[in-house]
Amino acid sequence: MIELKRLYKSFDGKNVLTDISASFENGKTNLIIGQSGSGKTVLMKCIVGLLTPEEGELLYDGRDFLAMNKDEKKALRREMGMIFQSAALFDSMTVLENVMFPLNMFSNDTLRDRTRRAQFCLDRVNLSDAGGKYPGEISGGMQKRVAIARAIALNPQYLFCDEPNSGLDPKTSLVIDDLIHDITREYNMTTLINTHDMNSVMGIGEKIIFIHQGRKAWEGSKEDIFTSTNKELNAFIFASDLFKKVKEVEVRNLEG
Repeated sequence: MIELKRLYKSFDGKNVLTDISASFENGKTNLIIGQSGSGKTVLMKCIVGLLTPEEGELLYDGRDFLAMNKDEKKALRREMGMIFQSAALFDSMTVLENVMFPLNMFSNDTLRDRTRRAQFCLDRVNLSDAGGKYPGEISGGMQKRVAIARAIALNPQYLFCDEPNSGLDPKTSLVIDDLIHDITREYNMTTLINTHDMNSVMGIGEKIIFIHQGRKAWEGSKEDIFTSTNKELNAFIFASDLFKKVKEVEVRNLEG
């Protein structure tokens, strides 16, 4: 579990995050949503240690990340997996070599065992035969699956996903969502997803926090969204006619 307690972050004297408290549970897909400029990306960067809040506590299963020394933070980062918006694969490495990269950096296993682990992760994301290819030779959706395989190579306790469906078509996005959700359950990880994708919110949003103007304005599940009276959340989620109609149907079902 990851717990945030009264986090504050500012730039040039201007508050970007104000009094953010939240908890993210193991084995669930936890989503951070909000408009561009709302502070959700800054929040994610604070959680993974790329930015340092001025105030508050950031607890990883009871361990305060902000109070740790350099070596302790380095050790904790070995428990984290990251999926970046652009997949961030190394073009000069094969798919298998990309997945092996964190193993080569942090594992003391033999080359044979590291290769086996990397291949196992590729098998898990249904890319068994892609190991010898280069990123430029596979589709964007396959690249994201390679990024997922690399992220779970060290068997992390915490998985962070920054806009994992960016640039993907709706069908491929559903595949990526389902894969992240299934792997989260399978490994009982604490997964945080920073997303604009409303299909992801409605599909795998087990725990959602909505950031508005640097504050946590709402939290709940995808089911709770349909009965929310939060004006800012409703304006954000139901901006399209499609989602407005979905809400109308869900509300009628709940009332009936």
